[in-house]
Amino acid sequence: MEGYLMPVLLLALHILQLFNHINPCTATGKTNTQYIKRSCSVTIYPRLCYHSLSIYAGKIKTDPKVLAHTALNVTLAATQESSVIMRRLSEIHGLKPIETAAVLDCMEEIGDAIDELQQSLDELGHVGRGSNFWFQMSDIQTWVSAALTDEDTCMDGFEEHHLRGRVEAVVRRYTVNVAHLTSNALALINSYASSKAALP
Repeated sequence: MEGYLMPVLLLALHILQLFNHINPCTATGKTNTQYIKRSCSVTIYPRLCYHSLSIYAGKIKTDPKVLAHTALNVTLAATQESSVIMRRLSEIHGLKPIETAAVLDCMEEIGDAIDELQQSLDELGHVGRGSNFWFQMSDIQTWVSAALTDEDTCMDGFEEHHLRGRVEAVVRRYTVNVAHLTSNALALINSYASSKAALP
């Protein structure tokens, strides 16, 4: 039995060694994640950028448009999740009316941000290299910038009335995360536009 197993084990080890040397996925995967890390260096929150996008490295590869599109997708999903959380918060019994009003105001701002991010995502999907490229990119940058403004405005009701506590802390945590993701997405969109400008 041992005489039979030894050649099989040696063959398996040889195949594994060959696979490790010729497997392109490892090198490619490393190149893709390095590309994301390098691209995220232009953002204000590079660690968040990398951690939120590196799991999509196989899809993004080294394509700046796909990178920007994925960043917008991740941002939109996080913003939608924040809206759901805020809706649940607004329905909690026992909240002070002023807290409920502040949450609802924030929800409205986040709702506007969702619409603007969705518009940006749709438009980016149609962006080509034709004469409309810069017009389309300008629209996208305007919408994402508006979404960022809405997210920043979200906390105004809490700030105005000096509201503190668990509700304010939850809203702030989600809003800050979404604002940071949006800021990163905008930076990657700008980077994508710049990469096109550099082409002959």
